[in-house]
Amino acid sequence: MSANGQAPNVELIATRRGLVAAAAGEHRMLGSGASIDKLLSGDDALAVARDWFEGGVTMAPPSDDDIVAPIGTQEVWAAGVTYARSRTARAAESHGAGGEVFYDRVYEADRPELFLKATPRRVVGHGAAVRIRGDSEWDVPEPELTLVIDHRGSIVGQTVGNDMSSRSIEGANPLYLPQAKVYRASAALGPRIVLSEHPPTPDTALTMSITRTGEVVFEGATTLARMARTFSELVEYLFRDNDFPTGVFLMTGTGIVPGDDFTLEEGDVISIAIEGIGVLVNHVER
Repeated sequence: MSANGQAPNVELIATRRGLVAAAAGEHRMLGSGASIDKLLSGDDALAVARDWFEGGVTMAPPSDDDIVAPIGTQEVWAAGVTYARSRTARAAESHGAGGEVFYDRVYEADRPELFLKATPRRVVGHGAAVRIRGDSEWDVPEPELTLVIDHRGSIVGQTVGNDMSSRSIEGANPLYLPQAKVYRASAALGPRIVLSEHPPTPDTALTMSITRTGEVVFEGATTLARMARTFSELVEYLFRDNDFPTGVFLMTGTGIVPGDDFTLEEGDVISIAIEGIGVLVNHVER
């Protein structure tokens, strides 16, 4: 039990050798029957993970080189324009194409913007390379709290997400959004899933830094309090007339967007930290 008398959260780390569970400062390798698909297909993910932890084999924490993306057969979806900063950035990049009005309307509308971001093979993990498109001239990472949702639509945990985006392609025409967002290695998740009974609080901090040849070229920070949508609202719309038998990941939007004069370059290193969840680090390739 934790100091406040409640059972501790459980962290799941996907490695090349299988799933590792961590709780109360201890890491345990789980059996071959443990999988993210099985976890999110059931009805009480946290209880299942606690049972797996109890039956696991004590081990040292996995190294960064051993960690892979914490995903099974799930799709990754994303919500757009959930922060005022995102609305401003989208309106600016699409001004020449006349698309800025769409983002204002979405920000104020009842229905949120939701789109399919990635299939599992397009997702990379902590320490791996994310990509910028060869036909794009303006590219940014988008740091996002990512919800882990089971097959019933219950939020069971969180992880750190990087929603890579081509601002030049999306800005040319909002209808190009799938090309700006969905491509090989366009999403990163990790380094772990934190399973908990309650979602992060509004004062949870998100930060991002980008380094180039060892020097910081961008830093930004925000909190979940700046979100204009609630988690439950986003999930409710995602599950309308849709089903996810093995669960789904939902990126909840970004409140940190580099200025219009910034674009990623090959070799940049992106570090995204979410308080209470972890730090996701990726380098950039084209």
